[in-house]
Amino acid sequence: MSKPLNERKSGTWQKLPLLIWLVIVWGALWQDFSLGNLVFGALIAIGVSKAFYLPPVELTGRFNVLRAAVFALRFLFDVTVASFEVLYLAVVRGPAIRNAVIAVPLRSKSDLMMTATGHVLSLIPGSLVVEVDRGTSTLYVHALNVATAEDAEKVRAGIQAIEAGLIRIMGSREEVAALKAETAPPSPKETP
Repeated sequence: MSKPLNERKSGTWQKLPLLIWLVIVWGALWQDFSLGNLVFGALIAIGVSKAFYLPPVELTGRFNVLRAAVFALRFLFDVTVASFEVLYLAVVRGPAIRNAVIAVPLRSKSDLMMTATGHVLSLIPGSLVVEVDRGTSTLYVHALNVATAEDAEKVRAGIQAIEAGLIRIMGSREEVAALKAETAPPSPKETP
């Protein structure tokens, strides 16, 4: 028995963000964002979504374009700086650098937010997500040049800043409110 037309339309609209994301990942993997490659990626994404069960992506219904533009500029800056840092470490320091795998607990329990944070992080040279624990919303990240606990804490804070930026762009209202409460200065205590 076939589904009613309105259920099929809502299923298609629910899958649309995932299909768009799959096409972007396809272009990034091939490092080719030409029209022909993206159309071929779209055909593959549609085929994958028809052949395999893909969980629906739960969207918050909000997207802040201004914050996205600021985030994109910051991302480009981070990629540029990290590229030069990796170059310096490879040429000058060589095999003497120490690396670490760092557990980074995330604020959001959303699969979309965890995935977006992991992808943004993995695109910045010098870091790579090696494991994701969905149950605890924790990313395990391999990072270059981490010799002390303070270095590890700096890496962890940087990753949580990436997640905070993504929450400001497309997080739920509850996530944004929790982030604001977390970053707000403590209110002065009332004196009698």
